[in-house]
Amino acid sequence: MSSLKTSSGSARKSAFFSPSARPQTDATAERLAIAEKLLLAPFGLNEAHLRRALGEISAYGVDDADLYFQYTRSEGWSLEEGIVKTGSFSIDQGVGVRAVSGEKTAFAYSDEISEASLLDAARTVRTISAATQAGRVKASSRKVAGSRSLYLDIDPIASLDSTAKVKLLERVEKLAKAKDTRIVQVMAGLASEYDVVMVARADGTLAADVRPLVRLSVTVIAEQKVAGVARREVGSGGGGGRFGLAYFDEAQINQYVDDAVKAALTNLEARPAPAGEMTVVLGPGWPGILLHEAIGHGLEGDFNRKGSSAFSGRIGQRVAAKGVTVLDDGTLADRRGSLNVDDEGNASQRNVLIEDGILKGYIQDSLNARLMKVKPTGNGRRESYAHMPMPRMTNTYMLGGDKAPEEIVASIKKGLYATNFGGGQVDITSGKFVFSASEAFWVENGKILYPVKGATIVGSGPEALKRVTLIGNDMALDSGVGTCGKEGQSVPVGVGQPTLRIDGLTVGGTA
Repeated sequence: MSSLKTSSGSARKSAFFSPSARPQTDATAERLAIAEKLLLAPFGLNEAHLRRALGEISAYGVDDADLYFQYTRSEGWSLEEGIVKTGSFSIDQGVGVRAVSGEKTAFAYSDEISEASLLDAARTVRTISAATQAGRVKASSRKVAGSRSLYLDIDPIASLDSTAKVKLLERVEKLAKAKDTRIVQVMAGLASEYDVVMVARADGTLAADVRPLVRLSVTVIAEQKVAGVARREVGSGGGGGRFGLAYFDEAQINQYVDDAVKAALTNLEARPAPAGEMTVVLGPGWPGILLHEAIGHGLEGDFNRKGSSAFSGRIGQRVAAKGVTVLDDGTLADRRGSLNVDDEGNASQRNVLIEDGILKGYIQDSLNARLMKVKPTGNGRRESYAHMPMPRMTNTYMLGGDKAPEEIVASIKKGLYATNFGGGQVDITSGKFVFSASEAFWVENGKILYPVKGATIVGSGPEALKRVTLIGNDMALDSGVGTCGKEGQSVPVGVGQPTLRIDGLTVGGTA
């Protein structure tokens, strides 16, 4: 089972900071220099030590081998009831060593970076090969991996001092309480991460990335009394990406607060959701989690190589209605799910997965690409140096169509208009999914009548794709809050879509 979660779910498109216009070759060299300064030099290591460790593995007849070094500095602040309740700061570093032989993988990691620990891990993983023999992976001269320049090599933690960070959270609370007297509680969180990774592969490839990541989250509780009985509802907003904390200016903070307050006040008026099979219209942006869960995971290479996906063996076949084009794109500037290089040293790509309803390909890491005799797609990702890479999504979204969103809502005779979700899950083999709508409305004869609460959308990913009947011209990406879980690993991702009409979905309600 795979899942996507978020602490907030604004469906609005966020603006981007443009990365530096320096040449990519210069940017790649700079990132390698930063990685070597943080991950090799303090421990008396250099590239010769990396080649020796990889040589210890590749001499044993493996198909592939790599070293993954990582340095991560993280900081978090949270405010509740006008008080900064928690503040955290952590540093983690280490190295993961992997050997691959056929379908088998041997993996070892250490939070101690040293020549001794590196060689010890290398000698441990090389035992995956049945016997000593001429290596199948051939070492070559040093080569720097191709890369991109999608975000600045900055430390976001240092982009604001502690006093300014606390004031930012206090500003969030002040704005939220000023929006409406029914807002009785505000919780705000600010998270920053500075992540530096370096990959050395047995074929001589070197790659590095410097990954800033920030997020501001806002949660409010609204309360009103009806006939003397108090009713409380929650609303959330927020966003982030790969940039510094200066991104969270007054206008951006206002937007997040507006989203949270609007959601809470809307839910105060919500009635129990009807249940049954009906037309469902999904709003733009964050509702793309349905696409991520119901379709995206089923297009990951490992599931398809093993034949366990509902999409296995169907490349070239129609799997969706005409007009449905789905991409996984790790090359969007400053986006939460974007990467200059993936965690195997491959440059991120813009991958067309479904084009006009026809399945075009899967997302791949190196292992599954080799076994399926295709090229990697820049989707080899891992949570940290203590985890093995696997094919994972980056930013997954559906392209827009030609219908105005108002026209799509007006087309509903009786059905649900879901504009925000709390999260969802999917069973990869069957393609069945379940999502909880955190903000939804009941529509009759094209008119939005009232908000509803407790709506759960259930269906099958492959079937839902075929039932898309109208596609809006308002494609939007989420605001930068998504975290995807798979096999115990979590990575930041992005989602997006236009307004969509899907016929014949099952809604589990509370009415």
